[in-house]
Amino acid sequence: MEFVEVFDSPGKGRGLRATKEAWAGDVLFAEAPFASVVFDSLAARILWRLDKEGSVVSDMQLTTLDELEDHIYDITGDDLKDFKVDIHNFLDFWPRSSKPHTVDSVSHILGVINCNGFVVSDQRGLHAVAVGLFPNLCLVNHDCWPNCTVILNNGNQSAVDTMYHSQKRIELRALGKISPGEEVTVSYVDYLNLSEDRRRMLKQQYFFDCTCEHCTNKTKDDLKMAGAVVDGEKVPEEKVKEITEYSRTMLEKMEKARIEANYNEVVKICRECVEKQENVLADTHIYQLRMWCTLSEVLSYLQFFEEASTYARKMVEGYLKLYHPNNAQLGMATMRAGVTHWQAGLIEVGHGMICKAYAILMITHGPTHPITKDLEAMRVQTEMELRMFKQNEYVYHSMREAALQNQPMKMMAEPVAESIKGLFRRK
Repeated sequence: MEFVEVFDSPGKGRGLRATKEAWAGDVLFAEAPFASVVFDSLAARILWRLDKEGSVVSDMQLTTLDELEDHIYDITGDDLKDFKVDIHNFLDFWPRSSKPHTVDSVSHILGVINCNGFVVSDQRGLHAVAVGLFPNLCLVNHDCWPNCTVILNNGNQSAVDTMYHSQKRIELRALGKISPGEEVTVSYVDYLNLSEDRRRMLKQQYFFDCTCEHCTNKTKDDLKMAGAVVDGEKVPEEKVKEITEYSRTMLEKMEKARIEANYNEVVKICRECVEKQENVLADTHIYQLRMWCTLSEVLSYLQFFEEASTYARKMVEGYLKLYHPNNAQLGMATMRAGVTHWQAGLIEVGHGMICKAYAILMITHGPTHPITKDLEAMRVQTEMELRMFKQNEYVYHSMREAALQNQPMKMMAEPVAESIKGLFRRK
């Protein structure tokens, strides 16, 4: 490992720290999975590989699976009952002809998966399809405002027998300058949650109390629950609380309609809610941002691109005030907003957003990632269209209309309930 080494992180146990200076976009390490499979059969694959090859499968592996934390003694209540059932079900499933395993060994592996399993997405990074275990990544501790991000690179699986072949792997990428001796961190949860909610999720899922600076100081919590300022006057706090509670209820209704794929109802709920939120909640209020996000996605799916672009732009403007400037979530949201503006025929704004998204994703995803490659192609195309637009706006729109009429636009991909935010998952 050229960039990192294991050390004892105060209050956190083991962690990784930089051994040399790194800059935004640098890959501190890449790691192939110890095992990665469709969700339910991961434990069997791990034990099969342990039996066959042992717990260290690479000279670059910094820890063994036995040394990873499983937190099984922190599991209580119904979770503990379910955990015990999983263990016995697995032992019944394990072939009698294979090497036998004890309750303790299976418990440890299942506990490690619960705490350290990493979601594996499809080639474009849009849908979670499997889970993988990456031993070195397990050593990277959490911070709500981290200096690194983790991205899955599917590699070049179509070139197995050529010099261009590369493995499926995760990449730990620096978000900014990291000095030698500085601990490298990633965020296990989405920063858009309030500090209290982040700490609750981390305690429930990973069994530790987050003491990072942003949780301790409740950094940006005020912005995430802020009221609007209208004509230089703050909206009364009572009104903000009233609309906040109303928004919480509407978000639950919206999510139910979304799960049922009733997208017309989703739009109806969101439009009603954003009308109430206008001039009451600030553009950084997380409930308003969630409504804008959903409304822009669903309207795009229904091909109401111009209205969708309005909410997408508002969402990005709010995200810019909350997220780290090199946050992958911000990059993906900006990319979607840029594409939506392009689809709406708003080429100038669309191209500008696509360029901004490209700059972020070059850091968080890297130039070889499929999403970055797609975005580069879109950036080149919109740049060409923008030149045409500036030369003759009428001709540009005429050509665009003709192109759309000759090749009818197909339905957009169905909006997904989860975006690329759950890097780690419990099960």
